[in-house]
Amino acid sequence: MSGENDLIKLYSGQILNLAASIPHTDRLETPDATVKKRAPLCGSTVTVDLKIQDGRITEFAQDVKACALGQASASVVGSGVIGRTRAEIEEARAALKAMLKEDGPTPPAPFDGLEVLRPARDYKNRHASILLAFDATAEAFEQAEQANCA
Repeated sequence: MSGENDLIKLYSGQILNLAASIPHTDRLETPDATVKKRAPLCGSTVTVDLKIQDGRITEFAQDVKACALGQASASVVGSGVIGRTRAEIEEARAALKAMLKEDGPTPPAPFDGLEVLRPARDYKNRHASILLAFDATAEAFEQAEQANCA
């Protein structure tokens, strides 16, 4: 019973509110890159479209099919991603991973809203879903840079 109560606490009102308000859910018509990532353990998927200019994300869209934790993460990512550089995306992804796996510090602003997911560190089977939005965004950024250099 204790484990079930812990899981109920994990799905807090804040997490559910974030999951219900994911921004940038309309796909881009002509993205510089599109990446779909899947968490094999749970089947969650996130597809990211983005455009970059001068090393920064100028347009972003995401299609999120994930648990509430993955949706909450995608909501925070989507809220802060416009105007970010590849280094900022990779730094925030590394910080989120460290927060989940090593109880590291909260990712820096504008991604500090991910703090709400700290209780998920005890649920390793949820980590991949929580990281999906960043994983897809980082890979799409890399592909967009390569396409723009070609």
